[in-house]
Amino acid sequence: MGWLGEDEHGVWLGAPADNVCQRGDEPAVILAQPHVVLFPRDKWFTASFNAQPAKTEIYCDITSPVEFVSDELITMVDLDLDVLRRWDGEVEIDDEDEFAEHQVKYNYPPEVIAQAQASCDWLAANVATAEPFLSAYKPYLDMARLIEW
Repeated sequence: MGWLGEDEHGVWLGAPADNVCQRGDEPAVILAQPHVVLFPRDKWFTASFNAQPAKTEIYCDITSPVEFVSDELITMVDLDLDVLRRWDGEVEIDDEDEFAEHQVKYNYPPEVIAQAQASCDWLAANVATAEPFLSAYKPYLDMARLIEW
């Protein structure tokens, strides 16, 4: 992913269509659509904004706050919960069962559980009605479409 900019919402990275992506040890996948990812400062989520033909317009991962280790390394811990906004505007919370399981399996501290749930609740209430989910991401998505590797 390429650096696109930073604004009041956080740091924006993006990639053009047909970009190879890999998360951790998972198998690499090719994303057919351009997309951008917002890494907010001091928030408990990251947000991916997709162009068509992605199944979701916006996909938010509930995470620990992002740590900007260097210009080339951003880290966070995925805390299972996801908030999605589909193209028709429907908002869905995903992986609540996994979040409940992992609270026990990995002994999540109570403050982590509370922060993750609060972030999930905030996203579910705002992903269809507030920035950066309405239009702030669109100029960055336009920039991602133009990236040439």
